Order: sequence, then C-alpha cells, then structure tokens
Amino acid sequence: MPKYNYTALDAHGSETKGNIEAASQNEAISRVKEMQLFPTKITEADKDGKAAGKKSSAKSSARPKPGGKKGGAMSINIKIPGFGGVKPKVLTTFTRQLATLVDAGLPLLRGLRVLEKQERNVNLKSIIAQLATSIEGGSTFSEALAQHPKVFNRLFVNMVKAGELGGVLEVVLKRLAEFSEKAQKIKGKVKAALFYPVAVLIVAVGIMILLMTMVVPKFKEVFSGMGFALPGFTVFVMSVSDLIRLNILATMGVVAVVVVAFLLFIKTKFGRRVWDKTTLILPPLGPVVSKVAISRFTRTLGTLVSSGVPILQALTIVKETAGNVIIANAVASIHESVKEGETITAPLEASRVFPPMVVSMVDVGEQTGALPEMLLKIADNYDEEVDNAVTAMTSLLEPIMIVFLAVIVGSIVIAMFMPLITMITNLSGDEGAGGKDDK
Repeated sequence: MPKYNYTALDAHGSETKGNIEAASQNEAISRVKEMQLFPTKITEADKDGKAAGKKSSAKSSARPKPGGKKGGAMSINIKIPGFGGVKPKVLTTFTRQLATLVDAGLPLLRGLRVLEKQERNVNLKSIIAQLATSIEGGSTFSEALAQHPKVFNRLFVNMVKAGELGGVLEVVLKRLAEFSEKAQKIKGKVKAALFYPVAVLIVAVGIMILLMTMVVPKFKEVFSGMGFALPGFTVFVMSVSDLIRLNILATMGVVAVVVVAFLLFIKTKFGRRVWDKTTLILPPLGPVVSKVAISRFTRTLGTLVSSGVPILQALTIVKETAGNVIIANAVASIHESVKEGETITAPLEASRVFPPMVVSMVDVGEQTGALPEMLLKIADNYDEEVDNAVTAMTSLLEPIMIVFLAVIVGSIVIAMFMPLITMITNLSGDEGAGGKDDK
C-alpha cells in the first residue's frame, strides 16, 4: 500500500507532519481528518521515503474547533483606539479573500494568518491578528468578530455565527462579500448622482459671495455720486452685500448655528422621524431613497434568512441596520406579527411604505416556502429600479440647478444694471430736451 507524507494543522493551529498508508490520496486525506487534523498538503512518498512531488490541497468544509473547553484558555482582546477606521471597500475585499481561502480548504486560522501578512491597512491588519489570537485562545470566529463591533456589525457577526453552526462558513462569507459589494455599488451610484447638484450649489454660493463682497461694493461707489434715487431692488442687494461684507464673522456664525440646529434636530426622535419621512417622499430625491431602502431591507433579510439566521433574530438585525426610522418601525411591526405567529405580509402592507408589488412577492414567497429567494429577487429588481431612479433624478436636477444658478447670478447682475439703465434713459431724455431748446 502506498505511503503519503502529510502536513496538517491541529485544533490549536500548530503544524504537524507525518506519514500514513492509504490506497489513494483521497483516502489519505480522509484518514488524516479522522485524526482530528486539518490537512494542508499531501504528497505521495517513493520507495526511499522521499516526496515524489505529487501534491494535493485538502479541501474540506470542516472548521477547526476551539481547543479544549470554552473557558479553558484565556481569550486575548486588546482594544486599540481608532479601529473603526476601516473602509467598507477594504473590509469587503478582506471578506472575499477569506471566503476564497476557506473554500479552497485552508483552515480558518491559517487563512487569517495569510491575510494578516499581506494586509496593507494598518487597522485591519491589527484586527486580523487579534481575531487569530482569539481563535487560538478558544473563541469561535463569530465571538472573535463580536469583540470589534465598530468594524463588524451585528449583520456580519450573526451571519458568520449561522455559517459556523451550519458548517457552511465559506458560503456565508461569499454572501457577505456579495452583499457588501452590491451595497457599495448602490451607495456609489447615489453619491455620483448627488455630486452634480452639490457641485453646482457650491459654485453658486462661491459666485454669490464673490459678487457680494467684491463686485457689488464697486458698483455702490459708482452709484453714490449720482443724483437720482436707486431702484428698490438695487438698494436691497446692496444692503445684503453690506451685511455680508461688514459682518462676515456674524454671517458665518448664523450659518453655523442653523446647520448645528438642524443636525441636533434630526438627532431627536421626532426630528429623525420627520426627516426620514421627508426624504422618502420629497421629489426628486424621494424615489431614490425609497427604492434604496426597500432594496436594503429585502437584501439584508433575504441574506440573513438564507444563511440560516432565525427569522426573529434576522428581523431584529434588519431593524438596527435599516438606516431609516420609518422602515425600522415597519420592520418592528413585522417582528411583532411574526412573534405572534402571523405572517409578514399583513404588517408589511399596513406600513404603507412598501409598494403592492413587494407585498405580493413576499406573500407568494411565504406561501411557497421560498421567502429568502423571493426577497433576494426583489432586491435584484430594486437595484435596477435604483439605477433608473438615479438617472431620472439626475436628468431632473441638471436643469433645476442650472436655473437656480442663473437666477442667483442674474438677479445680482440685473440689480446692478437697473441704475445704469435709468441713468442712460435720463441722459437720453436730457439730450432730447436740449435739442428742442436749441431749436
């Protein structure tokens, strides 16, 4: 019977080498796993006992178990300030890479050590090291993730926990990566759509400040020596110019107070509800915000349920990650309905937040037992709806912002030229009267 040299990791992550007799490589891999080891390399030995160079990566969905009893080893958790500074894109890349390594058969601990060595983000590198240390100390992966709530939210932790319990960690990590990638894609589209109006608004404010502080005062000096009354609109614009120019600090203070007051208002329970309700119905932004919220709700709930998270726990997580009070309240109603043994459809329809099509598709999903799949189909559909809504919003905002900029600049220009027109009219009248006197 052929001999095989193996390299494997034990439950503590320590590397172990040895040889074993087996009829084939697959049988050798199985026998190494029966020894509670996790093979990383299997090579067939020749008659002299040297490696023949025939390698095989052992692919298994098994996961290393915590060493000993849960409380047998001390779990090390060193908290370093500033760990929240991990960008979603970096975290998504880490999740995707870890899913690939685990799916390829590499033990979780070994995969974390590999990613730790190649990670360039200092914060995430330190966090990965702590995750590996916690697992070596006896913690599960989900427990290690829960020690860093600023980086790994409840959605991430609970999905990983469900994956560990179901023995499908690599599948869950892939779903998490896909979920994050699609969320980032939608967020990027909305940001790109809002860039143009924000840029135009900044330009408009800059032009207005320039005209009010530098151009209008020059015209005021010219008009001060004229012997006729200025039009009321011109006087108003000059008064605003003086107010801004002579009280620049006070003006900035008023603007700052208004901004701070608004931010404090939307932090209150009532203010947040009013603001979230307004953003859902205010055109042209409302349709985009509404579709993004529905897509986020359905994708989050569908991903959690399909990963094995219990429905009540999944609804609690969705409520916390909704990002909108109105949607969160609707999810809370759904949670209470399901808790009482009722369906999701009734409170979903009663909330008046979700369109009839969404309610109907969820109802069909419940009746056919394919709720997770139906929720993900709704999310995919609404991702396309978001694209259309963003395009429509951009098309509508472009002319609105151009008109807005034209009104601001045009109003100031008209106010400055009205006295000139009056002066030219008076001069023309005087010249006409002088011509008649000469005759």
